[in-house]
Amino acid sequence: MEANWSHLLNLLLVLLSPIAFAAGFADTLGKAGNITGDETLVSANGTFTMGFFFLGPSTNKKYYLGIWFSVSSSDAICWVANSERPLSDKTGALVLSDTGSLLLRDGSGQVAWSSNSTIASSSSVEAQLLETGNLVVRDQGSGNVLLWQSFDHPSNTMLSGMKVGKNLWSGAEWHLTSWRSADDPSPGPYRQVLDTSGLPDFVLLDGNATIYRCGPWNGRSFSGVTEALGNTYTDLLTLGVTISPGEISYSYTSKPGAALTRLVVTDDGKVNRVVWDKSSRGWTHQPIFQGPRDPCDDYGKCGSFGLCDVSSVLSFCDCLRGFSPASPSAWSRDTSGCRRNVKLQCSSNGVTTDGFVLVKGVKLPDTHNASVDMGMSMKECRSRCRANCSCLAYAAADIRGGGVPSGCVMWTDNIVDLRYVNHGQDLYLRLAKSELDKDFPLAAVVAPVAFVGAALALFLLIWWRNKTKRNASDGPWSPTMGDLSFDLPTVKMATGDFCQSHVIGEGGFAVVYKGELPDGRTVAVKRLKQSALTDKGRSDFAREVDVMANVRHGNLLRLLAYCNEGGERILIYAFMPNKSLDLYIFGEPSDRARLNWRQRLDIIHGVAHGVAYLHQGSEESVVHRDLKPSNILLDDNWKPKIADFNTAKLFIKDQPDQSDPTIVVSPST
Repeated sequence: MEANWSHLLNLLLVLLSPIAFAAGFADTLGKAGNITGDETLVSANGTFTMGFFFLGPSTNKKYYLGIWFSVSSSDAICWVANSERPLSDKTGALVLSDTGSLLLRDGSGQVAWSSNSTIASSSSVEAQLLETGNLVVRDQGSGNVLLWQSFDHPSNTMLSGMKVGKNLWSGAEWHLTSWRSADDPSPGPYRQVLDTSGLPDFVLLDGNATIYRCGPWNGRSFSGVTEALGNTYTDLLTLGVTISPGEISYSYTSKPGAALTRLVVTDDGKVNRVVWDKSSRGWTHQPIFQGPRDPCDDYGKCGSFGLCDVSSVLSFCDCLRGFSPASPSAWSRDTSGCRRNVKLQCSSNGVTTDGFVLVKGVKLPDTHNASVDMGMSMKECRSRCRANCSCLAYAAADIRGGGVPSGCVMWTDNIVDLRYVNHGQDLYLRLAKSELDKDFPLAAVVAPVAFVGAALALFLLIWWRNKTKRNASDGPWSPTMGDLSFDLPTVKMATGDFCQSHVIGEGGFAVVYKGELPDGRTVAVKRLKQSALTDKGRSDFAREVDVMANVRHGNLLRLLAYCNEGGERILIYAFMPNKSLDLYIFGEPSDRARLNWRQRLDIIHGVAHGVAYLHQGSEESVVHRDLKPSNILLDDNWKPKIADFNTAKLFIKDQPDQSDPTIVVSPST
């Protein structure tokens, strides 16, 4: 008898287990149910979870109802219901009323949040967490009518299928709002909105002030977000802007099977797009898009008729052709904007001698006071602008169509917030005929030359000052290199036996590895290639080590150790985490913008001091002969270190003997 009861009990458990499983991972809340404590709703395929979570220190926890990515709950909260009224504990409960309102009650029964989605009493109303992350309330008895959805009330995160924009009939707006802080999801000062006053533009506001624009929508992307044209973006999602009598909105749709992605307005005033990396099971540390990304993204950085170039040598800002700084003193601080040199020549009947100059590769200016006609060709746009004496510039409104742009946007007010971007659009700027007849200004050439000249003059000044202090006689030279010697097994251990994955650079004469010494120090290990050495190399190598070991200056990369064993010639230097200066001069725009002008000037000073010391301040005079940005390394505080004292010439066959005590460092290849 007991065996039969046991058998029946086991059978009952088997039969009920699917029901229990489904209840534990339900995506729907009916009128009879509630969510409390650790209970959750989970979307059909498990992508999103809704439930209670807490923020703040353990001594002062605050509880919220929210939606998050199931794979990463702690750092991927997408939506918060009671952001302004947290609960003091998790005794609260979410219920669905007879009239279709979601109600969040605290432990005492008080309503902390409501969806305010009321209808006449219905027995068929339900709430469901969709696989998109959208929480919806519907009346199934009235044709599944949508009563309310969380996508209409975004928090700081935009998900696939969500809209940002404006309902033109009701006046309602959908926008993202930053959290006040990482522990406080109440509304912060930053909002990401769609500006619909001209061409749709995705804009970041601080209060009511614009601090960043993505650029006008051009049919393919926002004109300043050219990252959206690359494979990283197009493999993940499809962007779209809807323009209809009822609404103007921006949205994106994730492609089937693509990685999870979200757009977030951070509490420090940035908008980031991050992607879930399955291999590391975390969100990408480096967003595939961030705005503002550099100083030129600051709204109106260069003022009216100013053009911002993040790769410029002397200043980010320059005036457009035909314009000059409105206030030279203010312009030196990148403010005040520019004014026209020669007035436009246009009569009231449209007769004009004015023409247009092409400004290539830019994020189009703010269009909130511009006029737009999507039905024009570019030829018609040019004629219309030229005939309108108030028209100052024009551009294509739509760059789709197989490379044939169409549509017309015309500016009749100041040109504001213009910058260069990779793969940017063309802007046609109106100028007087006399300005068009002038030769193109040489500022783009003169500025870099002036910069180099200033650095050279500073170096010569320091060099002559040090020369007057130099002792007339140098002491005798003798090698003292024993304390710096490392054995080959130690070097191999530091570099993983010269593992290819440790390689961080390679030239004609050496390969550089990143390594770690037994004491934990991170180092750069320069292994000279055997093909560059001769039998004479051992004595020359010893002399080079001795000289470089005695070079001690804050702006020189000091030799830490060497290895001369088993036919190897190896130099070990401190590792420089910020790499070389060329990255921040010739690299990507985001890298070129990382150094401010105070840092740039400090680097010039540091390099000049280092070279002057080599020539006149050290025990042996050393001529570098290959000083270039790639040979100037930057430590973790951005302090410059002159590097790559290449020993190649000392080792090349048939090298003439040097009786002069000067060590000549040859160019690398």
